[in-house]
Amino acid sequence: MSARHFLSLMDCTPQELSGLIRRAIELKDLRRRGVLFEPLKNRVLGMIFEKASTRTRLSFEAGMIQLGGQAIFLSPRDTQLGRGEPIGDSAIVMSSMLDAVMIRTYAHSTLTEFAAHSRVPVINGLSDDLHPCQLLADMQTFIEQRGSIQGKTVAWIGDGNNMCNTYIEAALQFDFQLRVACPEGYEPNAELLKAAGERVQIVRDPLAAVAGAHLVSTDVWTSMGQEEEAAERLKLFAPYQVTRTLLDAADPAVIFLHCLPAHRGEEISMDLLDDPRAQAWEQAENRLHAQKALLEFLVEPAYHHA
Repeated sequence: MSARHFLSLMDCTPQELSGLIRRAIELKDLRRRGVLFEPLKNRVLGMIFEKASTRTRLSFEAGMIQLGGQAIFLSPRDTQLGRGEPIGDSAIVMSSMLDAVMIRTYAHSTLTEFAAHSRVPVINGLSDDLHPCQLLADMQTFIEQRGSIQGKTVAWIGDGNNMCNTYIEAALQFDFQLRVACPEGYEPNAELLKAAGERVQIVRDPLAAVAGAHLVSTDVWTSMGQEEEAAERLKLFAPYQVTRTLLDAADPAVIFLHCLPAHRGEEISMDLLDDPRAQAWEQAENRLHAQKALLEFLVEPAYHHA
């Protein structure tokens, strides 16, 4: 099984990641200019969704269509996966009919297991551990607006969740400093923290985290699957709301990102997305362009070696 997968930012070299971002910016320009570009004609992406999705589904589906291919939406409700067919078996069969598979799931092991038995590229559309496609869009947004992120300071405020974990990987791959402000007991993955060493700092005070930061990001306080903890989390995370005043402590050229959906009045103040420093809408659109660059990178080579 020699297919190239994208389950984590660590599956690419820093050079490949920079290339993907550059390509995403080019593809965005082509789309803006209405240029038809269809390198993935007759290619089919299978999309397996165990978790609900707006941006991931739209961006992959629209992206495949724009690249000349097609995407098939599969939910566990409608396939044998939801009835207990072993993941490895599903992977063997699906990958014999598809050119790539995108999976949005709970357990990260679902992805690694599927990838181990797949003869085509497998893309992580989100797992409980990581959300690498989102980070491609985030990095694209920063680079478009502010240039290189190398050596800059990024602040993550809130839950040490899959997004926070992926920011740690991004700090390593894109070479920036990361400060994570989270309540005790809600830290990101310990192994990732250890691997990141000096590059990532855990602080309790959001103000200390954003001081001089060039990029500030957050996410919902309660992720999918944690709904029963919502009330407790609301209390605990209240001091971690990102507000305009908090952003004032950052670098004057700071940009604010949020992977959406946002809960206004919880992790962000009601008016934050209207602040000119907030780039969440551009960031959301960039999911489309970054993933098109990724699909082109992973799927097209197969064409020549088939």
